[in-house]
Amino acid sequence: MKTAQLLFAEFLGTAFLLAVIVGSGIMGEHLSGGNAALALLANSLATGAGLVAIILTFGPVSGAHLNPMVSALFAVRGELAWSLLPAYVLAQFAGAIVGVLATHAMFAMPLFEIATKPRPGLALMWSEFVATLGLLLLIHRATRSQPQATPYAVGLYIMAAYWFTSSTSFANPAVTLARGLTDSFTGILPADVPGFLAAQCVALGVLAGCLKARQGFSTLAE
Repeated sequence: MKTAQLLFAEFLGTAFLLAVIVGSGIMGEHLSGGNAALALLANSLATGAGLVAIILTFGPVSGAHLNPMVSALFAVRGELAWSLLPAYVLAQFAGAIVGVLATHAMFAMPLFEIATKPRPGLALMWSEFVATLGLLLLIHRATRSQPQATPYAVGLYIMAAYWFTSSTSFANPAVTLARGLTDSFTGILPADVPGFLAAQCVALGVLAGCLKARQGFSTLAE
């Protein structure tokens, strides 16, 4: 598989993911009559279902990481070349932004917006840490034990995490940054983005550290 094909798959898959997240949020908010619970339900169901479809479609091409943290996890595991990681991350960020712009066009909204929805505080940062750690751990174990079930496991986890985390589980730096560019139901005030990104990176660091420590213990045991 040529590198360009891998990167285009990551770009397009992430663009569709953001279209699903942002578009279902806009539609849910329009149709819910001001009921935030109904809007979140629509948003979470669409995102979970969309994730399954996107991963099944692009997984055979690029792995359908759709998330810099997931790409970094596979690099730590030795299943993605470190030299490819920056390109994967760039493709994911670019795809996420394009996905938001395309969604705004579908709903006749201004293409370029800045979110005004605040998501501040340590509680939400802790929530992002938990959500990201859970997602990465799930992917790590599922891809080892039941790879065919991974798309469904990821979709169901994110669907559930919308509800059991106070941050509604962004768990993805590309998604987080792009959602700062939509002043809709799924938006996040840009000032709150760095806290989310930091929490996501710490979650990756914790899991990567645990994996390295486990490898070290295994080597000593041998």
